[in-house]
Amino acid sequence: MDGRVSRPGDAQRGSGRAVAGARSTGAGFGRVLVTVYGVLAFAALGRSSYELATKFTEAPVAYSLSALAALVYVVATVALALGAAPVWRRVAWAAVGVEAVGVLAVGSASLVSRDVFGESTVWSLYGQGYGYVPLVLPFVGLWWLWRTRGPAAHGPRGSDPADGSEETTA
Repeated sequence: MDGRVSRPGDAQRGSGRAVAGARSTGAGFGRVLVTVYGVLAFAALGRSSYELATKFTEAPVAYSLSALAALVYVVATVALALGAAPVWRRVAWAAVGVEAVGVLAVGSASLVSRDVFGESTVWSLYGQGYGYVPLVLPFVGLWWLWRTRGPAAHGPRGSDPADGSEETTA
């Protein structure tokens, strides 16, 4: 017994903990991660909204990529905050994976040719304009999703005490 109290209906309310056994991605260190994602989502959404509304014709690809990045950050923020439920964990994996691929692809393309998009995007030069947070954040997010996975993800042998995972019993 690990001291956690299970309330009737937890699984039906969407917590997912009783079903998947995964720890919440929005608790502990996850709160910091969700906060950083939220700040970046807010910044990227503000920037892309302004660019789309006032300068879209100048660099449509760059400003569309910034809008895509903002959307990915919003989805990742919500999914990580609600990540105890299996469906939100899958959404978080997808959003953070798209983010990682996006920042690497756009960052590499903009490094090869600085004017490839006409203007800089959130992910240009691996997020240089945002202190390289866009480069580091998806890998921290992927690590956190991996770290908080449930006991079923450990395979038939169960959890590995060395990795900090815990076996849960009902």
